Amino acid sequence: MNAIKKNRLALLCLLVSQVSLAQLTIDGQFRPRTEYRNGFGNLIPDKAEPGLATSTRARLNIDYQTDAYQFYLGLQDVMVWGENRQLLPDDENNSFAVFEAWAQLHLGSGWSAKLGRQVLSYDDQRILGEVDWAQQARNHDAALLRYFKGKFMMDLAFAFNQDFDNPNGFQSEGNTYNTVGFFSYKTMQMLYIKQKWENLTASLVALNNGFQNFDEAENADGLSSLQTFGTHLVYKIGNLGFTANAFLQTGERQGGLKVKDAYLLGLDANYKASSALDLGLGVEVISGNDGQTVDETGAFFPLYGTNHKFNGLMDYFYVGTHANTVGLFDIHASVNVKLGEKTSLLGKIWNFKGQQDLPTGENALGTEVDLVYSQSFNGYALKIGYSHMFPADGMYELKGITEADAASTQNWAWVMLTIKPKLFTTAKAD
Repeated sequence: MNAIKKNRLALLCLLVSQVSLAQLTIDGQFRPRTEYRNGFGNLIPDKAEPGLATSTRARLNIDYQTDAYQFYLGLQDVMVWGENRQLLPDDENNSFAVFEAWAQLHLGSGWSAKLGRQVLSYDDQRILGEVDWAQQARNHDAALLRYFKGKFMMDLAFAFNQDFDNPNGFQSEGNTYNTVGFFSYKTMQMLYIKQKWENLTASLVALNNGFQNFDEAENADGLSSLQTFGTHLVYKIGNLGFTANAFLQTGERQGGLKVKDAYLLGLDANYKASSALDLGLGVEVISGNDGQTVDETGAFFPLYGTNHKFNGLMDYFYVGTHANTVGLFDIHASVNVKLGEKTSLLGKIWNFKGQQDLPTGENALGTEVDLVYSQSFNGYALKIGYSHMFPADGMYELKGITEADAASTQNWAWVMLTIKPKLFTTAKAD
């Protein structure tokens, strides 16, 4: 056997020995979704054509675990069918991304440290969530220190963001963070504490976000700092469960807008009537802009939560919209019926009002109905949804369109297929 073959064999043996001491999993996701939009996110004018499009999320994930650490890499691309011309050498929309890239060090005695691009998702995802409905989803570049023991856990997260494009960019530009929009932060500090008991689970979160302030004369440290803190409670007894959220916001938003006495309060009750029937009823109040001054607001915004699952699936509120307006008061009721071993149908109705009156004195915004059919198969799942908005007078005023100019039907339909293949896995040797 020549030297080259011996070296290759030695390398192969080394790789096999390393894998045998760890657990390696390679999996993926293929998720195409077709949507018919005729009033999704906003009232569509009468003369506008409905939209129909298909997007696909493709992911490839590598998970490598040893006793000392865990390494995770998630690659992602989001493709809209037809967005690139054929025979195009480069992807025009630059959607390919490293969605997750982190290492978690096991420090012992319940402590661990997680460094890198990661998902920060907690509780019902009201303030911090993955936003998995969005094909691109949400991640954070952060360092996280975790303590977990028994029924108690504590997370401390820190981030300091930069956006320079070359190795010397930060040297010439200092620490100016030019990425803005969607509450992109320059700095972040978070404390999360969770404790479980027999019937009650309680968590506390304190979140501070520092946004780049470009008016150095007003703010010497260059930051507008916004604080969000509150609690999430889950209580279950028998077939009855209650979930509550209570959050406050203070400080400054992006651009130095002062936030004062902003709040979010929510309460949901769920009852498992039978093995095939779940009932739900809830209410949520989100404070709005009280119009005290042009540079101060009382409006709460749920920041980095999975807002799509709250306040109606048609995304009229707090999904890139409704950031500094009349707030929201909604009452919702749901029925989830299990039609078979792998089949279910969810129906939910929402009634929306402004937490404050609009300039005309109106506050009724409308009613939305959501239906979601779910079917699991052998190795993949299918979901079909339909939503219908019945706008009230206040909705037309809020969205800046007259009822006469708006389409008489405001609806949205979608179908989504999800396949999660496990491509390769090894079991760690004892």
